[in-house]
Amino acid sequence: MTTEEGPRYRAGRLLVASPSLVDPNFHRAVVLMLEHSDEGALGVVLNRPTPVVARDALPPELAAGIGDEQAVHEGGPVQPEAVIVLADFEDPADAASIAFDSVGIVDPETSFDTLAGQIRAARAYGGYAGWSGGQLEGEIEADAWIDATGEPADIFTDDPEGLWSRVLDRKGGSYRLVARMPDDPSLN
Repeated sequence: MTTEEGPRYRAGRLLVASPSLVDPNFHRAVVLMLEHSDEGALGVVLNRPTPVVARDALPPELAAGIGDEQAVHEGGPVQPEAVIVLADFEDPADAASIAFDSVGIVDPETSFDTLAGQIRAARAYGGYAGWSGGQLEGEIEADAWIDATGEPADIFTDDPEGLWSRVLDRKGGSYRLVARMPDDPSLN
């Protein structure tokens, strides 16, 4: 079932924080939804790199698999010590679960040695965004989130700070105007 603003369940979709969303955890956030059901929802914020690099925060094998110098991203305010690794898989069947297209979650029990040559890119996220049953639906109804289609390049972008504007611009129409809004409209 879908609504005018997108599917009822947003797993595999991007949720882009509306300018009206006042929660500082999600200011101009782009969230990849990994799970969404009547019981609740879970996703990772894609555009919050931290100054921490993989080699300093992750087990050596995992850090080597995603790139020792790659930034660990802040996936959300829930369980910041939990790590979720997303990858672009050559064969989506190798993923623990698929978010969309060939992008999925790396099984935490999988050795990166076995994934060598089977993934095109990987990124680590510390923590996640979570909503209880009905909470996300209420926020969407209140226009706090804008539904969008994701692309693999969104997850592995070299410019995460520009992702919010790019996704809105890609939606077209009035969203292009929103994409160009200054961070603080009072300075306009």
